[in-house]
Amino acid sequence: MLSRAVVKVADAGGAQAREIGKLSTLLSASQALSATLDLKGGLEQVLEAVCRHYRAVRATAVLLADDTGEVELEASSGAVALREQKLTRLSAPIMLDARTAGVIGIDLRIKAARDCPRIVKFLGQVATIVAGALKKHRLLRIERQRLLDENASLRQELTQRYEFSNLIGSSASMRQVFRQLSQVAQTSTPVLLRGEPGTGKELLAHTIHSQSNRAEKPFLTIGCAGLPAGLIESELFGFERSGAHGVRGTKSGRLEEAEGGTVFLDEIGDLPITTQVRLLRVVRDRELERPGGTRTVRINVRVLAATSKDLEHAVASGAFLEDLYYLLVAVSIGVPPLRERRPDILLLANHFLTAASRDHRKSVNRISTAAVDMLVGYHWPGNVRELADVIDRGVIASDGPVVHVHHLPPTLQASEVSRAAGRGSLRQLLEAVERDALADALKSARGNRAKAARLLSTTERIFNYRVRKYGIDWKRFKSTAR
Repeated sequence: MLSRAVVKVADAGGAQAREIGKLSTLLSASQALSATLDLKGGLEQVLEAVCRHYRAVRATAVLLADDTGEVELEASSGAVALREQKLTRLSAPIMLDARTAGVIGIDLRIKAARDCPRIVKFLGQVATIVAGALKKHRLLRIERQRLLDENASLRQELTQRYEFSNLIGSSASMRQVFRQLSQVAQTSTPVLLRGEPGTGKELLAHTIHSQSNRAEKPFLTIGCAGLPAGLIESELFGFERSGAHGVRGTKSGRLEEAEGGTVFLDEIGDLPITTQVRLLRVVRDRELERPGGTRTVRINVRVLAATSKDLEHAVASGAFLEDLYYLLVAVSIGVPPLRERRPDILLLANHFLTAASRDHRKSVNRISTAAVDMLVGYHWPGNVRELADVIDRGVIASDGPVVHVHHLPPTLQASEVSRAAGRGSLRQLLEAVERDALADALKSARGNRAKAARLLSTTERIFNYRVRKYGIDWKRFKSTAR
């Protein structure tokens, strides 16, 4: 009786040890697959654990491609080539979303007392862990491909957006600017864009970058105005902080982050003179030292700069480094203010109108004749940026398909009144407003006088009388309306 009890205790102890071994193997399998993005490497670790647990000759796994059913991945552990011997082959399917995604199997030496069903059940548990890792791997692969496709699409969109053909302007001064941009785009020389605030210098800089051989690399914009010397140096060049036991902290600056690409320095004339000295080394020698450090860092970036200041005066007064000035001014492009390119105002206004209508989900598709006259006659101290804001505001304020004078900001209307005050009497001014209203109604009605009269809430007889009074050719509006 005592010997039987001893045997039972020994069997119980062995069963417990086997269960602990199985749990340990399952834990190892889970950790191996969750700790790496290398599915094959993790799978080989799992098979090695299974082999060790069962003292198997060999363990293998085959994964099938989801779309074709062909072998996607194979992994194994144990003997590479099996000598001719009789083996027991046990396997379990790897199921994913109710479909067979592969199979895991082991080769064991023949043993009469082996509990094969228990082993197959255990392989099924391992296969479940593998299936979870496979699902995660495939989702990550899909997401990675989506991001790659999205990145490629965005790059293509940016390239198209900043093509020279998309730049707006038909005036002689802007055609000259476009010619200069096309000449310098494929070079790596620094370029200085000069012009008043709001003239679109950053857009032109981005166009230069997107049409260069650096287009696939970063384009970083850094505003130099209003930043303290220490902060702008840290932003541009990074820093190194040393402690008692050596370097304690290192940060790369934006110039290093733009490696291979382009850095656009907006309002470079506001840079402190100490920062200009460091920048001179970047532009001239293509190298820098981080503040606080001693190691020279080689960099490959193209520097584009912009300023609205008189750099010649700044050089004369000692506020701008002469050597840096001559490096930048070698290729200098002057961007004219909007008041000097009036033929472009309507082109730009219509472009901003389309964009604002899309952004605000409104069906505004036209600017009234009187509003166009007001836009063209305004002096635009804020240049293109101000025009974009004015049109955006007009679209928001409009309650129909047309932006009218009363939808424009008071600054433009006050300017128009001031400009018109010197042109004649109050009667003449009122007649000019009435003439514009009649023409605008005809334009909206495509030359249909009855419809135009209704738009102005008057009778067709009175409307026709007013049209004859001002000598308006209503027939021409049949072809000009959009």
